[in-house]
Amino acid sequence: MGVSPSHRFGQILGEVLEWAVEPIVAAQAVKHGLYLDKHGIRACRKGSKLSWLDINENSHDLDFVLERGGSDEVQGTPAAFIEVAWRRYTKHSRAKAQEIQGAIMPLLQQHQRSAPFFGVVIAGVFTEPALQQLRSLGFAVLFIPMESIVRAFAKVGINAAADEDTPDSQFKKQVVKYEALSAKRKRSLAASLLDDHQQDVKLFSESMEKVLSRQIKSVYILPLHGSLLEFATVDEALDSIQQLDLRQGATEFVRYEIEVRYDNGNSLRGNFQDKDSAIDFLVSYRTPATPAKART
Repeated sequence: MGVSPSHRFGQILGEVLEWAVEPIVAAQAVKHGLYLDKHGIRACRKGSKLSWLDINENSHDLDFVLERGGSDEVQGTPAAFIEVAWRRYTKHSRAKAQEIQGAIMPLLQQHQRSAPFFGVVIAGVFTEPALQQLRSLGFAVLFIPMESIVRAFAKVGINAAADEDTPDSQFKKQVVKYEALSAKRKRSLAASLLDDHQQDVKLFSESMEKVLSRQIKSVYILPLHGSLLEFATVDEALDSIQQLDLRQGATEFVRYEIEVRYDNGNSLRGNFQDKDSAIDFLVSYRTPATPAKART
């Protein structure tokens, strides 16, 4: 069964939007020596889909991932997850926001040690509540309204304006026009999507830069000894503290509490029952010895 003209035109809009976003992400990859993964063949995975597993071993298809220590043969540590999406109708915007949330949040939980940047570039018709839903969860959001899409496509003679009553014959004409464009004009079309939103692009890039360029400011390690004291009332707890002799010191080791603080104000904490686990935690924050090259 063939793809309908309206569905194919939707695919075209998605492809053009990804092409528009790729240079933004690629610039950060080059600047910070990160590996840029995107749709396409990669030696360390099957097929051309870009997918990552969440904490529950569920797979999520993604658009762009920046990795520390990644290469064509080895999947690195995620430094950034960037999703790209568009919707034509308002009624679908909240569902798409929830879909993005459902894909990214479990991945962030799985990779909480690396605390990657997570952003979304969305275009078309999205309600303010849908956008705010993503921002409230910490997403960096770059929004390209439908009017900008229509203007960009009009520059190459394509009418991207449509509603629920637009016939397939209209979509088919626009698909034919697009597929007749040279590769150079298609890339030019993608770049023009962002012409009216350079300030928004700058803010989005700065948000990514803030996470990717952060440096560890300090590491705190607190070895805890002694046994847990539990009381039924506050008064009993107060009496215990007042009578506690800290000079005696306890010899029984309990756990390590470690906090890694960054220069951008972020911090990550971990509690570990043994030395090996604490060491593994700290090793995971080492900068990869050899920066990876972005894939093109």
